[in-house]
Formats: sequence, structure tokens, C-alpha cells
Amino acid sequence: MISEKIDEQSLRRWIENSLSRSGTFVRRPLSGGNANLSLLLGSDDGDLVLRTPPADSISPNSQRGIEREARVMSALAGHMKVPQVLAWCDAAEVIGRPFLLVEHIDGVAITDELPEAYADPVDSVNQLGLHLTDELATLHGIEPAEVGLADLGNANDFLSRNIDRWQKIRSQQSVRELPLLDELADWLRNHIPQVSRAAIVHGDFHLDNTLCRTSGPELAAVIDWELSTLGDPLTDLGLFLMFWGPRRADPPAFQQVQAVTRIRGIVTRRALAERWSERTQLAIDQLDFYLCFAFWRLASIVEGAWILQRQGKVDTAYSRGLEYDVPALLLEARDAANGDW
Repeated sequence: MISEKIDEQSLRRWIENSLSRSGTFVRRPLSGGNANLSLLLGSDDGDLVLRTPPADSISPNSQRGIEREARVMSALAGHMKVPQVLAWCDAAEVIGRPFLLVEHIDGVAITDELPEAYADPVDSVNQLGLHLTDELATLHGIEPAEVGLADLGNANDFLSRNIDRWQKIRSQQSVRELPLLDELADWLRNHIPQVSRAAIVHGDFHLDNTLCRTSGPELAAVIDWELSTLGDPLTDLGLFLMFWGPRRADPPAFQQVQAVTRIRGIVTRRALAERWSERTQLAIDQLDFYLCFAFWRLASIVEGAWILQRQGKVDTAYSRGLEYDVPALLLEARDAANGDW
């Protein structure tokens, strides 16, 4: 159990001194999130959530992700639905690594099953789709400087830098032939749109990275902000739509992600894109590119886990599934480049 790696006495003392909350204890790990760990904590004053990098992969990057999450959610408080940041601790001696404390949101991360209270599945999923689209548009309408995030990242050449970076990584680390990786990288590089303006981007925005009310289809909070930066807002839209609704590959890669959206009658990707465009006043005529970019970039990133699987360094259901998932993502990237999404 993850709680065995945390000095609960030390954590309890720190929280009592910093937040004046007494009786803190670890209730249980929370599911979700591949990069960082979440623990539900109880206390005499109610529940809260601890976010921290994994104990076995401490690095400056992992710490910076959690620190970034704390900064961004603090800046966005009052502007959109994010958990309230209670404290950030960079003193590793408390529990052995830095950690973030946020309020506990009464909600559920939905992926392949809806809460029992959601009476009409189609209507419920459609409402959630509209809520997420509107919240994403709200994020992209926030002026970074007005919330103190003008220095969150380098928005210049955001797309080309990502394409170059992941193509280089995959060319240096390879265990199988994936010709579409390079073919699509070249296509993307030759079709980079003119970015109208930089915005705060979440970096991993989709239904699974939100919390929804259990009583009815309502967005409660957007979570997992460790990849947020300044960049092209259409990259967020493309990633969100990538997982939404019917998929061209059969079965789709990562078929469990947003699986509840793949039932007859669900609002289409194009309808959600048009709604986002109306609210942001940003054009969506280049969405073929952004859908292709989303599928291609994810394939390039997760191929790294398949390499570890082939090298015998990991062996999980997730890593084994990448034998199929990565080629399927690339096929969907090719279809998106051709406008078939």
C-alpha cells in the first residue's frame, strides 16, 4: 500500500501546524493518474486529497509537475472549476517527497460506467460533453497575464517543437517498424497552422481527468493539471475530441478511455468543436491537423512504455496492450489527416 511509504505521524504534525487541521490519517489511495499519486486523507475537519510524485521515480520533473499543478489551480480558482489548493510543501523531509494538498471534491471520474443516478445515458453523456466543452472554452478565454501565468511556458513554435521532440525520441529509441510515425510527422510539419493566440492549455483534457457529480450529469472539477502550459488552445480541443465518441479503429486504442461516449445518439465531435469555436471565437477549420497531432503525439509518447515492455523492464496489462494500441492510434492519426474523424 502506498500509505506504508508515508510517515503519517510526520504528515499529521505538518498539517496541524500548517493548516490547523487535527487527526489527519490516510484513508485510501485514489485511482486515476499515471504520473502522480493521489491519497484520500481524513481529518477531524473533513477529508482532503494529497498529490505527490511516485516514490520510485523522484526527479526534478516529477516534482515540477506537482508544483505546477499547485500554481495553476491556485491561479484559476474563481475562474473555473478546479479543486481549492490548501497547501504546497516542498520540504522532502515531511513524507520523503514534496506534496500538494487540495480540497476533496465529492465527485467521480467517469470512463466506462455512469453513476446509477444518471437515468438517461445518452442525455447524461451529452450534458457532460457540453459542460466539458464550455469549461475548456472558459480556460482558453482566460488571459494568462491576468491570473499571473504569463510565464507558465514558452508558447513560441509550440507545435513544431513537439513534433521535432517526439520524432527525435522515437528515432533514437525503437524496437519495431512504425513507418506511419515518420510519415505523419512529415505531414504534420508541412501543415502546421498559424496559431491565432497563445492560451493556458491543460495538456491532458478529457472526461477521465474531470470529476463529475454522482447525483446527476454535472461537471464538478477539472483535475490533473501537471502538464499545463502556454500553447495552442486547439491542441486541448483536439485531444479532448480524440477520445470522444465513435472511433475509426475497431477496437479503438485505449478503448476504456471515455468509453461512455461511444453509444448511439451521443453529440458528435464536430458539434462540440463548433460549440467551443462559438465561445472562444477561434476558427476550427484546421481541426484535421489537431486531431492528427493528438493521435500521433499520444502514439509517440506511449510507444516508450511498449519499448520498456519489450525490454522486460515492465509487464502490465497497460504496457502489453500497447502492442496494438500504438499502431491503432497511428491509423486514426492518418484518418484524421484525411478529414475522416
